[in-house]
Amino acid sequence: MNKKVIAAGHICLDITPVFHGTNVNRLDDILSPGKLVHVGAPDIHVGGSVSNTGLAMKILGADVSLAGKVGDDAFGILVKQALQEQYHAADGLIIGRGESTSYSVVVAIPGIDRIFLHNPGANDTFTADDISGESLKETALFHFGYPPLMRNMYLNEGSELIKVFEKAKAQGAATSLDMASVDPDSPAGSADWEKILQRVLPYVDFFEPSVEELCYMLDPERFADWKKRADGRDVTEILDIDRDVRPLADKCMEMGARVLLIKCGTPGIYYRTAGENRLREISKRVCLDCAGWSDREGFEKSYIPDKVLSGTGAGDTCIAAFLTAMLDGCTLEECMHLAAATGASCVAAYDALSGLKSFEDLRKKINDGWKKIQ
Repeated sequence: MNKKVIAAGHICLDITPVFHGTNVNRLDDILSPGKLVHVGAPDIHVGGSVSNTGLAMKILGADVSLAGKVGDDAFGILVKQALQEQYHAADGLIIGRGESTSYSVVVAIPGIDRIFLHNPGANDTFTADDISGESLKETALFHFGYPPLMRNMYLNEGSELIKVFEKAKAQGAATSLDMASVDPDSPAGSADWEKILQRVLPYVDFFEPSVEELCYMLDPERFADWKKRADGRDVTEILDIDRDVRPLADKCMEMGARVLLIKCGTPGIYYRTAGENRLREISKRVCLDCAGWSDREGFEKSYIPDKVLSGTGAGDTCIAAFLTAMLDGCTLEECMHLAAATGASCVAAYDALSGLKSFEDLRKKINDGWKKIQ
């Protein structure tokens, strides 16, 4: 059976000027009014959930169509050309006439934390009408990513996001949802994310947020406590599964999620599944072994990467591996192994995709004794 996938949601063009020279301590050592700064050729690539997760699934062997929205401007042409020339994956792009394409200028000066100049562009106007009902009729899995970065998806308590998932379910597809960080100072920061999740999760089969995103949305007081306990360190370094992660998972399962993965950064991935009857509500097109997957809970520790160059796309690609393995009929355990292994491979490259390895290569490395983080 050919299991078709649609990867929809946020897409953008990432532009990173390359700064040469030694590390600096202050931003104004490089950037100050009237100063001319010589930089190298920019690193330009397509980013966002549609690109990172969708293309990763395609590279790993899934039959994927991309459904991201771009404008009919110069950046939109660049996105379309890049996707077509490198991956033959531009056919599903949605063109917003007279709209701008989302882009980020990533100011990455050696010695200074990155600064992102971001224009959400056509992502903000994405609606359920941008997804063709006809395209969903034979789709096994509909994956949607980054609603916090898409204005229509969080306005009116997520009404348009619910329409997107209702539409996918009505056409018989299994559904998957990934989130993104919420900027408290942005319009998304004033949205009632707990209410949005309460409304959308009954339509979501596979839910894959990061632990920080999820806690910010469901329990802001707990999130503030985490940051206080971390005292400047990465929050995921101080989390306890029973005390910190499981309560959030309990809420998600109560809200309606059927298969839950919570990405916990370097330590690994927490997972939980619903009972067999709930899992049987997932589309038969994915051919899930409901008995074998039901009532499961665990924590998949990360594999030790060969090297760490960048965390860009690690969460997206590990979810891509999990979903692709699930569609391939793998057991839950193997899906988790391949997800963790893909995340570890991703961080060994600067971008989201060039570090990816085939499942065959990952299985060999795992069987040869690839060690996990303790």
